[in-house]
Amino acid sequence: MERIGAHSHIRGLGLDDRLEPRENSQGMVGQGKARKAAGLILKMIQDGRIAGKAILFAGPPSTGKTAIAMGMARQLGADVPFTMIAGSEVFSRSMSKTEALTQAFRRSIGVRIKEETEIIEGEVVEIQIDRSLTGATKTGKLTIKTTDMETIYDLGTKMIDALSKEKVIAGDVVTIDKASGRILKLGRSFARSRDYDAMGADTKFVQCPEGELQKRKELVHTVSLHEIDVINSRTQGFLALFAGDTGEIKPELRNQINTKVGEWREEGKAEIIPGVLFIDEVHMLDIECFAFLNRALENELSPLVIMASNRGKSQIRGTKFASPHGLPVDLLDRVLIVSTRPYTEDDIKQIIQIRCQEEDVTLTENALQVLTSMSSQTTLRYALNLISCGQIIATKRKAEQVDVEDLRRAYSYFMDEKRSVQWLKEQQGNLMFEEVDDVTTTLNHMDED
Repeated sequence: MERIGAHSHIRGLGLDDRLEPRENSQGMVGQGKARKAAGLILKMIQDGRIAGKAILFAGPPSTGKTAIAMGMARQLGADVPFTMIAGSEVFSRSMSKTEALTQAFRRSIGVRIKEETEIIEGEVVEIQIDRSLTGATKTGKLTIKTTDMETIYDLGTKMIDALSKEKVIAGDVVTIDKASGRILKLGRSFARSRDYDAMGADTKFVQCPEGELQKRKELVHTVSLHEIDVINSRTQGFLALFAGDTGEIKPELRNQINTKVGEWREEGKAEIIPGVLFIDEVHMLDIECFAFLNRALENELSPLVIMASNRGKSQIRGTKFASPHGLPVDLLDRVLIVSTRPYTEDDIKQIIQIRCQEEDVTLTENALQVLTSMSSQTTLRYALNLISCGQIIATKRKAEQVDVEDLRRAYSYFMDEKRSVQWLKEQQGNLMFEEVDDVTTTLNHMDED
């Protein structure tokens, strides 16, 4: 069962081959200029021509800044590292701010490591396992073949356990890594496709391999620099990745790893994949973090940094100075700024329809119109939140479609921001903070007297 999130409907940026934005595609609607700009950046990342650059998405709340970043992540695929953090997240870690940012940077840089290994690939003809009287030791023979040759291998306890764990039987096509003893089941041979008792409905059939049984194969692993740091810095090695308690990592160790990765690159064993670091609510960072970002962007091993801010001219955290988007001018000078604009009514209507499909909700035509007009009076996020609420109310009255009456009831149960502020104004004098303010004012007057 798949959980539905705020951006789970986004599959990509919705661009065609010429990087022109489609009107409604891959879950993206509107924001044509911003999406095209994101597509150009994406093209540069895929070509490996851009790293150590910064982009700022600036626009009012709920105009799709995070959605565009998510679209970029989906389009890049699993191989390119994409790290998402919030500006405030840096302060909530049990480590220094610069360490938290360094770890985020190094999570966003991938290393594709290539290594050659010897494998045995073929179709299993027969497995014979002999157990001793006590059952403590096991020996056996594995007959394996290709279209050109057939060989019998002697098996020890480790390989017998691996074969039984993978449930390998005669007729399976397998790959055995000679170095590690790892067994990978590729499927069943086409020659056994008539053995109806020995297969399920989801059985995959493959051809019997050709040529030599033993082959040399190039394996490719992709890991982030941060994962290499953690594995080399802790006594428990890679288990620290699962524990989450990575702690502070010494700069000397990072320099050694950078040198080693540099050597691998020169030898052709590895290549660097510059990924993307997305910092949402970047105005929440302070002046020290911005100074660190300035320096980090000049580093040779630096990812593409994408930032998002919904502030206009506001105070830089940690100073008394105001600056556009809450970022210092020297950092703003480094970034390419992409602006997002409020959605039109047609865009909002299409977004609501996409969210209804994602949440498996059916709206009547009148309910769709009401929800569209409601989002322009309140906010888009509030209107989208009412979809699932309206569905529950409709289900209670055993209706298959959400109607205007269901939305009206949900609207009466849950306040939007404007109505909430209006209600608080009406309740002035009855709320706790009002009383506290009055007491504070009285005490101040007494001190003055």
